[in-house]
Amino acid sequence: MTFSMIDLYYWPTPNGHKITIALEEMGFEYQIFPINISQNAQFQPDFLKISPNNKIPAIVDQDGPHGQPISVFESGAILQYLARKTGLFYPSAEVARIEVEQWLMWQMASFGPMLGQNHHFSRFAPERIAYATERYVAETQRLYTVLDTQLANRDYVAGEYSIADMAILPWILRYEWQQIDLNDYPYVLSYMQRLTARPAVQRALAIQLDV
Repeated sequence: MTFSMIDLYYWPTPNGHKITIALEEMGFEYQIFPINISQNAQFQPDFLKISPNNKIPAIVDQDGPHGQPISVFESGAILQYLARKTGLFYPSAEVARIEVEQWLMWQMASFGPMLGQNHHFSRFAPERIAYATERYVAETQRLYTVLDTQLANRDYVAGEYSIADMAILPWILRYEWQQIDLNDYPYVLSYMQRLTARPAVQRALAIQLDV
């Protein structure tokens, strides 16, 4: 099956990688429009029309509902949109779908934001604030424990490989930024290795921007 071309507004961050992984896994053709967040390109008025929260990633599907163009922002919403459009990696049975959605929302509400704060205070803050660093490192460790426990008896976070895994993986790949030793979380380590062995994931992570 051939799907419509997707315009992807992207920078190679964990949230950006979520969408390139999904596009590769689902077989979309897509073109990348780099949004250089290090140069504040996300605040340009043209991008604001697509992503009103000034965050990447965002997409434009020229063949959206009823054949009309549609823009979608927020990585979780993009994953759900693409999965509904293709019928892939997002089960239709309600119980299975709830399982995927729980872990997708866990990533969106907890795993991503808390690890992002860890990155900021551990690596980028102009001054080191011990309380903030310790708080977010501790919360990162707690969240890795939650994930490790979930993966103890399954290969993928919601049972079958899904958009929830596509959302979670890119944040794990920055584990060294987070002061995390993956040997302390053996099921997460195996999970990361399992996912990064997938050809579509490898293609997504290998994307280089010519900017």
